[in-house]
Amino acid sequence: MAKKILIVEDDKFLRELIVKKLVKEGYEISEAVDGEEGVKKIKEEKPDLVLLDLILPGIDGFEVLSRTKEDPALSQIPVIILSNLGQKEDVERGLGLGAIDYLIKAHFTPGEIIEKIRAILK
Repeated sequence: MAKKILIVEDDKFLRELIVKKLVKEGYEISEAVDGEEGVKKIKEEKPDLVLLDLILPGIDGFEVLSRTKEDPALSQIPVIILSNLGQKEDVERGLGLGAIDYLIKAHFTPGEIIEKIRAILK
């Protein structure tokens, strides 16, 4: 059965680019464009992995991450942060809240992001 990935990202261009690549890889994809929708879909769909932006309309990615990790039914879902926030304290906060990885957008191509996802879902 195809693994399901939820992408929480408000940048339409980047989201569509990553979705295209993941679909090609055979993953099932769900999308959310803001924090509230992200939390709702994580709860409803229980994806195999969440790719999470931090700067989102409504509640931010940190809040999405902490709500996910404090819910016992969801806390095992791996979350990869994909963000423009590259400050050390942001990275530490994200990892401290339970993210499995923290990717800074400028440093990774979509192809490399897919590699990370593939490695985690193995």
